[in-house]
Amino acid sequence: MAEREAVIGTEEGLHARPAAQFVKTAKQFSSDIVVVKGGREANAKSSLRIMTLGARKGDNVTIRAEGDDAEAAVEALADLISADGR
Repeated sequence: MAEREAVIGTEEGLHARPAAQFVKTAKQFSSDIVVVKGGREANAKSSLRIMTLGARKGDNVTIRAEGDDAEAAVEALADLISADGR
């Protein structure tokens, strides 16, 4: 299992277009991936679930993945949404 915290850097948070891009990226990996915010968990491969987290710019989220490409998935997704853009 791999896990990484990230601070949302996109102006829109994880809503609409950013959520769609996040899900599109998540679907490139075979691992099971979830995003955790404030004790709530959402499947990273579901736009609707991601948007229900209500993650906004500056919010901390945890991206957790389990599977063969878990480390790569967590890094790619955290980099996609991070405020520091790393």
